[in-house]
Amino acid sequence: MGGKPFYITTTLPYVNASPHMGHALEFVQADTLARARRAQGDEVFFSTGTDEHGQKIFEAAQRAGQSVQDYVDHYATEFQKLGAALDLSNDAFIRTTDPAHIKAAENIWRRCEAGGDIYKKTYAGLYCVGCESFKTEKECEGGKCPLHPNAELKEISEENYFFKFSNYQERLLAYLEQPNVITPEWRRIEAINFVKGGLEDFSISREASRLSWGIPTPDDESQVMYVWFDALTNYISTLGWPKDVEGNFQKFWTDGQTLQVAGKDQVRFQSLMWQAMLMSADIKNTDTVFYHGFITSGGQKMSKSLGNVINPLDLVEKYGTDAVRYILLRHVSPTEDSDLTLDAVHEYYTAHLTNGLGNLIARVMKLAETHLEPSDIARMETPHVRVDAMDDFQFNKAMDFIWEHVTGLDEYIASEKPFAVVKDEPEQGKEMILSCIKQLHAIATMLAPFMPQTSEKILAAIKENKKPENLFPRKE
Repeated sequence: MGGKPFYITTTLPYVNASPHMGHALEFVQADTLARARRAQGDEVFFSTGTDEHGQKIFEAAQRAGQSVQDYVDHYATEFQKLGAALDLSNDAFIRTTDPAHIKAAENIWRRCEAGGDIYKKTYAGLYCVGCESFKTEKECEGGKCPLHPNAELKEISEENYFFKFSNYQERLLAYLEQPNVITPEWRRIEAINFVKGGLEDFSISREASRLSWGIPTPDDESQVMYVWFDALTNYISTLGWPKDVEGNFQKFWTDGQTLQVAGKDQVRFQSLMWQAMLMSADIKNTDTVFYHGFITSGGQKMSKSLGNVINPLDLVEKYGTDAVRYILLRHVSPTEDSDLTLDAVHEYYTAHLTNGLGNLIARVMKLAETHLEPSDIARMETPHVRVDAMDDFQFNKAMDFIWEHVTGLDEYIASEKPFAVVKDEPEQGKEMILSCIKQLHAIATMLAPFMPQTSEKILAAIKENKKPENLFPRKE
């Protein structure tokens, strides 16, 4: 599988609020996959960015007393800060207010229109501002949106452009029959059932008189594009589509393997609406969409009113980048909802990093620094260990596998006592210490996609044959 073009993207966070743990989870999962594929020798293009149009952002900016552009600029910067704090290795950061993206959104509109899939009609329905979408009666529970039960649905009647979603029922079913287009499998079944339930054409514009913050629809400035129609186009606009001056779209989308990472509430948008848009525009469909679960805290959805919000930037500031990556990858399920509290974070950090990996690194490198020479390290053959669980997005199992090696090395030191043997049998003791270094080198290599800074520090310490400063100092 080495040497292939591989494209991976997160969804674009909606910039109506500060980054949260769900964003951090998605970013770290995608970054880990990107780093793992690079390590295999694949040529990777990893994209993330921000979604900056729509009703929610317009209203949030008004409440904040800011111009909408200033508002989105502020939050785009906040998400870039989170990306830096998490040590993301993304190749692009796309903003839907970028001029090149706006041109791409106009282009895909024209393509769908030329294919006969866009028409105008008057529509009346219940609109959820939280989802930025109209809701059908079957989607609502007691007249409420299940994702935003505390928000009133707005009854809106206006003339909009619509996309002929209903034209794509059979083609979408054929696409969804491919086993790898959605992971996990039960999300694929969910998508199939949604399509079999019947597809209704959806509105892809809003009246500019009601909502001016959006991309004007081509040839009709009385309407702006529906935020989802605009935002979904980022997955190809970030690659330079449609002009493709640098050839990235051809290389990574058309000829490469494509993977989108998204939250479990995105199935309808990423695997149905977006795929139908691609079909209409005669563009290749996404190869795979991986859906992760949500993070709760104390058994409840995180909210300011409950006081259980965990700020990912605060966590990084206290525990460090790789500690946060470790917790998200090992102690959060890749696909199910997971509960995380500040107490649990502290416990994981102390038990597995401070007392576990950090202590092991210090013990092994102190032995090496005291008893080995740089020439001993230079002649060492380093083993290669592959982490197989990454192939099916099992980040936690991959981390468990690495920690089995951490535990195994700890147990080897405790039972074989190289620190004692080297005093009585120096040569035998040195070989035992060298064996410990080999195992530590293997651990560092395996950690590279998951905890890149830690990996680099361990490998640098081995090369210098010097005990590093405490990588995971104890926290109060």
